[in-house]
Amino acid sequence: MENTRKFTFNLEAIAWGALFILWGFTELFPSLPKGTGAIGIGLILIGLNAARSWTGQSTSSFTITIGILALLLGGLELARPFLSLPFELPIFAILLLALGLMTLARGLKK
Repeated sequence: MENTRKFTFNLEAIAWGALFILWGFTELFPSLPKGTGAIGIGLILIGLNAARSWTGQSTSSFTITIGILALLLGGLELARPFLSLPFELPIFAILLLALGLMTLARGLKK
């Protein structure tokens, strides 16, 4: 039982380390395209849950949701120049509303 707990901690520490390294790179290189950081965060969170699943540990639906939303945010930010919309799309605000609604629905369901 102790080994499982220690391994869970190590996976989370690796994910946090990867997040901080990604954050450092996005701050160091501001010329990176918009959305790169969000896509990286999404991949890290999805990867954390994939590693948990492969090791037989329980996954976190919250971090999976945040990871998917981060991937969507990053993808939409990267695609923004190609969308050629006649108006500014508040992508981040829309994703925050979606996350809030999902969290509320999950809380009311229990």
